[in-house]
Amino acid sequence: MISVSDLSKNYGDVQAVNNISFSIRKGEITGLLGPNGAGKSTTLRMLTCYLKPTSGKVCVGDYLSDENPNEVRSIIGYLPESAPIYGDMIVYDYLNYVAKIRGVRDKKRIKEMASLCGLTEMMHKNVSDLSKGFKQRVGLAHAMIADPEILILDEPTSGLDPNQIIEIRKLIREIGKEKTVILSTHILSEVEATCDRVIIIDKGKIVADNSTSELKASQGNESRISVKVANTDFDTLKEELRNISGVIDVIKTEDDNLTGATIITAADNEVRPDIFRRISDKGWILYEMLKESRSLENVFRELTRGESNE
Repeated sequence: MISVSDLSKNYGDVQAVNNISFSIRKGEITGLLGPNGAGKSTTLRMLTCYLKPTSGKVCVGDYLSDENPNEVRSIIGYLPESAPIYGDMIVYDYLNYVAKIRGVRDKKRIKEMASLCGLTEMMHKNVSDLSKGFKQRVGLAHAMIADPEILILDEPTSGLDPNQIIEIRKLIREIGKEKTVILSTHILSEVEATCDRVIIIDKGKIVADNSTSELKASQGNESRISVKVANTDFDTLKEELRNISGVIDVIKTEDDNLTGATIITAADNEVRPDIFRRISDKGWILYEMLKESRSLENVFRELTRGESNE
């Protein structure tokens, strides 16, 4: 559906996007994840033909963006980070205006978008009177009014409150059942809750590309086990646990009533039975032992350490 080959974008001496390549299949919800200034928005603007690449190619459907920009735009719906909507217009009039620009003549399409985006009760209000969450919904309706095959969303939940974020996430998942969706964000929970696949970009380069679960499984060579123990102090606990084969380190964790510790081990070592036996043999009481699951946050931090420039 979308194929990007050796794509780069320079702003003077600054290289915002550095020779990236990827493909996105039809029907995927793909998260473009990265820190602020990593090159996410620049990449999306090149995909939508808003910016011309310094080098490389973008193929959308059957069209090359440099040769057929209008055809590419016709099959893409784009919601920039700040939705460009006219605040002094009534929602219905605004969507009707957008529909005419995009060549949509069927008035039923406006009602369909109002229903899908949860705007039915807002159609006769001024855009300026809406909350930011509803303005984002208007922006989504704008992006989808011409029934594009591809939907590109740049930071769609930026500035929204938690309830609004959940509503927009549900809406994106619903849209993703029928559309190819690219979602740009720096919010990790956004990707885990919404996307089928993650592309992590840092300093203009792709540093990871996989499903969320496979990405978490493939990165890192350590595991962490947290324990809470009674009837001993941390130094004694640490000395005993450090003697277990496969344990790399033992770190103190705070607990008002118990002795808490995080045990770092090699990823392929299963040491929980040994930990249990050591604590039991010493006559200490084990209140809790939990193997920490690897999070996307851990992976993200490992892959994007340092400063980024767009």
